[in-house]
Amino acid sequence: MKEMIETIAQALVDQPDLVSVTEISGKYTSILELRVAKTDIGKVIGRQGRTADALRTLLSAASAKAKKRTVLEIMD
Repeated sequence: MKEMIETIAQALVDQPDLVSVTEISGKYTSILELRVAKTDIGKVIGRQGRTADALRTLLSAASAKAKKRTVLEIMD
């Protein structure tokens, strides 16, 4: 899951080398913290949060297969 979000985020931003994803794992839930450059944060969030919602939808579909809940946090 971490690699999937990192790959998609790198394709969206202008500075892909500054993209980092940190995973915090729990028993039933994982949190993915996505960090990008300050100038690229708008590209990851998208208009009215549509891109961020799409990333979260993909993540929830992939994590449902693993029977685990995963939350995406976009850090600034």
